[in-house]
Amino acid sequence: MNAKIMGILNLTPDSFYPNARVTIDAVLERAIDLQAEGADIVDLGGESTRPYASFVESELEIKRVLPALKKITPHLSISISIDTSNANLMQLALANGANMINDVRALQLPGAIEVVAEHQCDVCLMHMQNDPSTMQINPHYADILTEVYAFLSERIEACLARGINLSNIIIDVGFGFGKTFENNLTLFRNLDYFNSLGCRMLVGLSRKGIIGNILQLPIEDRLYGSLGAQVLAYIKGADIIRVHDVLATAQALKVVAVLRG
Repeated sequence: MNAKIMGILNLTPDSFYPNARVTIDAVLERAIDLQAEGADIVDLGGESTRPYASFVESELEIKRVLPALKKITPHLSISISIDTSNANLMQLALANGANMINDVRALQLPGAIEVVAEHQCDVCLMHMQNDPSTMQINPHYADILTEVYAFLSERIEACLARGINLSNIIIDVGFGFGKTFENNLTLFRNLDYFNSLGCRMLVGLSRKGIIGNILQLPIEDRLYGSLGAQVLAYIKGADIIRVHDVLATAQALKVVAVLRG
């Protein structure tokens, strides 16, 4: 199995899937469980980026994430990613055991690109139209494939210009981040369109609205639909699958990998 599984650890009180929320008291146990279930990476976040979520101040985000990171780092042998756009948190986290940054704003906020260049860590650059608070208010594209491609290409070039190695860059087309249902379908059906960017690809579909729209089910009932989407993303070449349900995903991908030979 080539695709890596990224397990979600949300230290926020308002992330879109309640079962993925974790407190500082429970974070170590949950992180160890994710590792045992088959996660290759845990993604630790302190800012909800669900639709209509408000921006979280830097100090509050640091207060949520840094103690949790320090708590779990000595006990994990897998990679630790920090889901943030906050340069101050990036700097502190990378100095305290994190080795990847997952940024929904693609290193556009002040200082972020410089921190990643300094540490030469893996970084995921995601496409998002507008901000979480406004991204799902009538998103519109003339041509979503070329516009998302152009944005990611520009951010990759910005990283390269700062000395970040191409091998450290991961792209994410941003399912559900300023996208309609039809936009999401177009992106998924054309994931190979982005191969020429020359980067690894992260796919995050777990329990998202695209699954809910297809099945007409609430978030808590979208596991099986998510597994179907994640298996197909793996078959289509995704390098990292970001999920809430690590054990189920790991088992599904293992079976597919063996059966495919």
